[in-house]
Amino acid sequence: MEKLRCAMCGVWACSAEPGSKKYPSFCPMPTETDILSRVEEMYLSQDDLREFALAAARTEAAGYCQEPRVEEIMNFARRIGARRLGIASCIGLIREARLLQEILEANGFEVDSICCKVGSIDKEKIGLKDEEKIRPGQYESLCNPVGQAALLNEAGTELNIVVGLCVGHDSLFFKHSEAPVTVLVAKDRVTGHNPVAALYTSHSYYKRLRGGR
Repeated sequence: MEKLRCAMCGVWACSAEPGSKKYPSFCPMPTETDILSRVEEMYLSQDDLREFALAAARTEAAGYCQEPRVEEIMNFARRIGARRLGIASCIGLIREARLLQEILEANGFEVDSICCKVGSIDKEKIGLKDEEKIRPGQYESLCNPVGQAALLNEAGTELNIVVGLCVGHDSLFFKHSEAPVTVLVAKDRVTGHNPVAALYTSHSYYKRLRGGR
């Protein structure tokens, strides 16, 4: 397989009727037909996968440019029959998690919410040195996404929602959650939790991201 470079594409042949646009030279569609055909067959032959994909497509179409993401999440949950939802939040976004829980419960969902510091595990126990802490010289609890996932798994949640877990911690949560996971808030303390702002300003304020000064 050649290097995947869809981010560099300006043709978007994949979003058009097959054969109506010429594929760019790096497009995987004409070269990786075995993989893509195998995946298509999965959608057609696996009932659970097909129903999940249908729910996602219907949610996208129904709320396109009309509903905020929180509404889309609720509508998606209804489409997949998820009534018990989990919230895995950063302790720094407890207020946002509380607002989300209130909204979900007002719309008839059962909600379990768990914050990242659950268990109060000392960061030094896993080998973090004092000078590596956010505030050296003080006790710091380890962010515990595996614990969050374990508790939501035990609670029997049917869809979990991430509210601002840190980079890496979110990855661990995705890996250990038994229920499917979606994201409401991607944490970015510097940009007010709007990570794409750094991309949009990578030619100016955040020029350093592209190796500039």
